[in-house]
Amino acid sequence: MELTGGYKQTELGVIPEDWVVKQLGDISKIIMGHSPSSSYYNTNNLGVPLIQGNADIKNRKAIKRIFTSYVTKLAKAESILMSVRAPVGTIAKTTFDACIGRGICAINFENNWIYHYLIHIEPNWYKHSQGSTFESINSSDILSLNINYPPTKTEQTAIAKVLTDVDDLLESLDKLIAKKRDIKQATMQQLLTGKTRLPSFANNQGYKQTELGVIPEDWEVASVNEKSDLLTGFPFPSLKYSENGVKLLRGSNIKRGNTDWSKNITMYWPKISIDIKIYELKEKDVVISMDGSLVGKSFAQIKKSDLPALLVQRVARLRSYNIDINYLKKWICSNYFTSYCNSTRTVTAIPHISPDDIKKFNFLLPPTKTEQTAIAKVLTEIDDEIEALEQRRNKLTNLKQGMMQQLLTGKIRLIKPKQHKE
Repeated sequence: MELTGGYKQTELGVIPEDWVVKQLGDISKIIMGHSPSSSYYNTNNLGVPLIQGNADIKNRKAIKRIFTSYVTKLAKAESILMSVRAPVGTIAKTTFDACIGRGICAINFENNWIYHYLIHIEPNWYKHSQGSTFESINSSDILSLNINYPPTKTEQTAIAKVLTDVDDLLESLDKLIAKKRDIKQATMQQLLTGKTRLPSFANNQGYKQTELGVIPEDWEVASVNEKSDLLTGFPFPSLKYSENGVKLLRGSNIKRGNTDWSKNITMYWPKISIDIKIYELKEKDVVISMDGSLVGKSFAQIKKSDLPALLVQRVARLRSYNIDINYLKKWICSNYFTSYCNSTRTVTAIPHISPDDIKKFNFLLPPTKTEQTAIAKVLTEIDDEIEALEQRRNKLTNLKQGMMQQLLTGKIRLIKPKQHKE
């Protein structure tokens, strides 16, 4: 490929002519961790926080989990932390002074440029991994890592600031999403139990004691078996799967409130014949995966875009014409159902619940379908707000990835080369 003016070919690819390639050890200070004896550990906030590995990193930040009264290697606040054991290359920052263990190294640079660059190359650290029992990288791997970067602090800082601003926006969205989720949980607890009734349905009938606690006098305790039709899927033989046709809804296609039709997990059946038509899914059906580590948390409601689709074994389908199916879905998507499944699921290598377990789940039911619909509508509106925020966050995350690819390789410059004077 012919290079355009102002760029040059390097071992890291094409970069601006005035950019340089140097080893990480030549441009930053690196401290390899060394764990103190466990006899110095405590969890009583006494001593210095000990950052040992990935377990002590969350959302790009170091967290205080274990403390030590003996410090071997100290990383000062604002140091960049990188995991050197599986998974290697995970990047974070510490906002406090910390002792770093064998699974961590600390990297110090005069601005945030290196922090963002290391995040950019994070997925590629596996190429440097050593060892047979677990991934690891050693000090020579880290010191000899080639970095391309702008030659001036001015341009380094400008790029780092743009990316840090995006990080700050992402963090603010995370906090807003977490707040909305807390509001949703509190609202569900009030509305699904009748502790708070919507204005149109408030009355003076009082309350009564039931096996599920105190509920409004005109509400009832109902079971899934009483109020819905439950069907489990058909064991479609895998040898007869087709390359296209009707989607097969398996447990792997159900992910925490949503259906997932990713190419690598989606299978198809040639057509819906008369003998399997009973397994055809309909819009608004509630589906529950009955196997796996997330049993009790893997559920979804079928949308028009999911169809046509067929129900596969080890997945349950709920359908109801007597009560509002959206109201029942709110119960299935609640912590009440998750807790129930945790108490009834089998404790085996692959946890699972049975159709009878689902049928026996009891929930609270308002007397009219109108009130059920109104409650479901309020909770759905909160879900829609959360989904909109999550979509915004995903778009911003994708935008940041594109920005990093352009800014950290010099494909886009924030400062013209002729301005490079320090």
